[in-house]
Amino acid sequence: MSQKTVVVTGSTKGIGFGLAKQFIARGHNVVLCGRTQARAQQAATSLQAFATAGARSMGMGCDVSDIKQVEALWAGAKAAFGRVDIWINNAGAINTMRPIGELDAADILAVPRTNLIGTMNCCQIVLNGMNAQEAKDGQKGALYNFEGFGSDGTKTEGLSIYGASKFGLTYFTKTLIKETKGGQVLVGYLSPGMVTTEMLLKAKYDVSPERWKKMKWIYRILANDVETVTKWLAENTLANTKHGAHIAWLTTGKAALRFFKSFVIKPKPLPELEAA
Repeated sequence: MSQKTVVVTGSTKGIGFGLAKQFIARGHNVVLCGRTQARAQQAATSLQAFATAGARSMGMGCDVSDIKQVEALWAGAKAAFGRVDIWINNAGAINTMRPIGELDAADILAVPRTNLIGTMNCCQIVLNGMNAQEAKDGQKGALYNFEGFGSDGTKTEGLSIYGASKFGLTYFTKTLIKETKGGQVLVGYLSPGMVTTEMLLKAKYDVSPERWKKMKWIYRILANDVETVTKWLAENTLANTKHGAHIAWLTTGKAALRFFKSFVIKPKPLPELEAA
């Protein structure tokens, strides 16, 4: 496989950083982004230790809800590496896990601005940019959006804002796949399932102890660590040649099997959330 350049938004920590690490460890250039240049550069510097085959990392500050900043991110990646082969829209925000009546206005607005508007901004800029590139290995590029809780219509108290943004994002991605069918840019979506990131574990401090006890048991059964999930996602993203691909780690069948096994083998405890 020839060396590729991969952009992962929201990649200074969590799943995004884990994915970036997997790509650079396989010899691919990676562009990381976070809300500030300092955090993005720090992440890129630490990522370089995992590079193989001369792969390079670059960090850029970018708030994806601002389309001008997205334009700058695309231009910066192109200037540094000549082209962008894979773009992954991972940047995401989650609201405090409380009913909407208990959320402040900033919390309500931030989630759809990042998860939905931010991804839409990226898709517009990236599709136009990739279509203007020369084809490589028969493609001009590949674009993937991240699913999350609520994408399949699942509902739970306290995540109305986040779930709505992800439900809308899945609709948007499916429509985008139809709009781009027959072109030379692959469009698809990634579904990581439950991953033991800060985003998931901080629910412990948002809900009652009784509710956390129930949630924790489900997380212990279904959640995986970042390394396990991102390794699988990176390998399958690099191998994908199908337009409209749904690259899903935690399928319904896998989840059912884990619940069955939990009656025989006690699930591992969750990791503790590290102090900020």
